[in-house]
Amino acid sequence: MVPRALKPVGIALVDKPAGPSSFAIVAALRRRTGARTGHTGTLDPFATGLLVLLSGAATRLAPCFVGLDKRYVTDVDLTATTSTGDPEGEVLGRHPAPDRTAVDAALERLRGEIELPIPAASAVKIGGERAYKLARRGVDLAMPLRRSHVFALDVISYSGDATATSSVRLLLHVSSGTYVRSIADALGGHCTTLRRTAVGPFDVDEAVPVDDARLMPAGDALGRLPEASLERVETGIRDGVLSLEGQP
Repeated sequence: MVPRALKPVGIALVDKPAGPSSFAIVAALRRRTGARTGHTGTLDPFATGLLVLLSGAATRLAPCFVGLDKRYVTDVDLTATTSTGDPEGEVLGRHPAPDRTAVDAALERLRGEIELPIPAASAVKIGGERAYKLARRGVDLAMPLRRSHVFALDVISYSGDATATSSVRLLLHVSSGTYVRSIADALGGHCTTLRRTAVGPFDVDEAVPVDDARLMPAGDALGRLPEASLERVETGIRDGVLSLEGQP
């Protein structure tokens, strides 16, 4: 039976490694605490970086963490596209490395307000079923578009030369709901690495492996959120969660 205990209460900042799913990380923390455990946004198995997990009654605060902006670092292979936009998918096509001028022009078009298809290998529901489950069965999907905001899209480094740029490492600051894999696909490539470095005011430098995670007091976490985020949960519910902190 899945633990449903309301205590201990708190927020865990976990640095996810490549390989396990986000749900495996959630389960690992749940086994340690014996409390109900939730997340504020997942990462794909190949991705690494910050997961913000909620323990015990703090799961009732999940809406407060909805809509927070995200920061990522990703490596994009510009010579091939895949069915998932990442290294786990089937290669759909290969092409010569583009020249750097073309890469920079494509990046410029992806800054600001953008609208791109949601990756087929995502948890979005299509006709009541998760898109990734349909994609695994070979169902040809017409994925809906997602509007989002790219606040910053900066090049850390290029691979190759000015006439043939085989890959690019990018630093991104994006709104909630932005799929970095869709940005990579729009560049004519796919993500080979993806690391989430921040979720709103929470930074991966504060995170540790799940086996070493300690719970941040929910009050401290809420104190770092903007007022608009706090208003997503009624004051009485927030106060009820905070009243359980520190209780045995």
